[in-house]
Amino acid sequence: MRITCLGAGYVGGPTMAMIAAQCPDIQVTVVDHNASRIAAWNSDRLPVYEPGLDEVVRAARGRNLHFHTDVEHAIRSGDVIFVCVGTPTKTSGVGAGRAADLRYIERAARTIAEVSEGPKIVVEKSTIPVKTAEALLTILRSNSRHGDFQVLSNPEFLAEGTAVADLRDPERILIGGERTPAGEAAMATLADIYARWVPRERILTTNLWSSELSKLVANAFLAQRISSINSISALCEATGADVGEVADAIGRDSRIGPKFLRASVGFGGSCFRKDILNLVYLCEHFGLPEVAEYWERVVRMNDWQKDRFTRMIVSTLFNTVSEKRIAVLGFAFKKDTNDTRDSPAIAVVRGLLEENATVAVYDPKVPAEAIRLEVLGPGGTDARLVVAASAAEAAAGAHALAVLTEWDEFRSLDFAAIHAGMHKPACVFDGRNILPRSELERIGYRVFSIGKPASA
Repeated sequence: MRITCLGAGYVGGPTMAMIAAQCPDIQVTVVDHNASRIAAWNSDRLPVYEPGLDEVVRAARGRNLHFHTDVEHAIRSGDVIFVCVGTPTKTSGVGAGRAADLRYIERAARTIAEVSEGPKIVVEKSTIPVKTAEALLTILRSNSRHGDFQVLSNPEFLAEGTAVADLRDPERILIGGERTPAGEAAMATLADIYARWVPRERILTTNLWSSELSKLVANAFLAQRISSINSISALCEATGADVGEVADAIGRDSRIGPKFLRASVGFGGSCFRKDILNLVYLCEHFGLPEVAEYWERVVRMNDWQKDRFTRMIVSTLFNTVSEKRIAVLGFAFKKDTNDTRDSPAIAVVRGLLEENATVAVYDPKVPAEAIRLEVLGPGGTDARLVVAASAAEAAAGAHALAVLTEWDEFRSLDFAAIHAGMHKPACVFDGRNILPRSELERIGYRVFSIGKPASA
């Protein structure tokens, strides 16, 4: 068997690396039109940072894992074609700001149709709106003279930062297909691949539409929990309650559970916001405005939390940060990844720059050019945005520290030495509630944590 993956991003690269590592008899080829990205996958510095990913790629690359740019040849020779291309939110036209932009999905489908010879199983791995498979099937079957296609939905449920562990030991594998003999056979083929290392009882099969919708709903429910606890964090600050204690108390209820109840500056990443807005658009499209409004509130609460955090910094520093230096520690949307997509840090840094602050950013894995691009846009410049090489460098001469990513190294910084080089009173704004608060207060910091009473 030969597997081809279209798209060498955060989903395609790690997923195919794990399949190749677990199935050494299957040839796995990952292709992408982005030559620099492919070159990075073939180098010692991968374009995606995930703990353990380097080892998985090195074990299979050159043996049965290959990265190149010859898309048509890879499609022609593949038996199973995974589609892992981007599905960003539309920025213009019908559904702008909410609906998924499916141009790359359609482009992939047309290319598959044009070059395929013989039967192919086409697997939707990208996050897509429900009923996209219907469009894929129409394109494939209407534009191919020699291909015979079955389309499956196989959404990914990876958490960035733990993607390798999630791939090696997944909670579930979801496969959706047509409930026809050919569709059932295609689902069995894909299930057999995963069953090489995943217990059969964790491999679930559904119809196409249930599988497609399950991905959006899973992300919406997780984001909803984060927005819910963040809304309560504001009430805790107003009343003197501790959101950590509240979360622990309600999390011990087996009907609720403790996961995704950590208050923070807000959620980020490539999926939550995009998938919820896609769900909102679908609900509006199918005439369900009340449902659409309900889910849109989850996104609004997240945006409000990021704005609230920025206003907390400004109001604490005597209602002005003009010409003051603010050190921002962490720019990735979560630890153990270099992904900055929709990171809360972007909104906070932009908000501080609008207040005329100098913002010094440090992140252990995000390159300086990526930070500047996210904050300022292509070709943008602003001397007030400084990218530091360490936390200590970012904090030198700063009036405040703002922790926006829960990197482990931030828990063990030499805060006493950092405090000595800061303006007084030195403030810490812990947007992830990870720092040793009592120790910081003993040193002399004023500490402001999400959902907790402020320091005296």
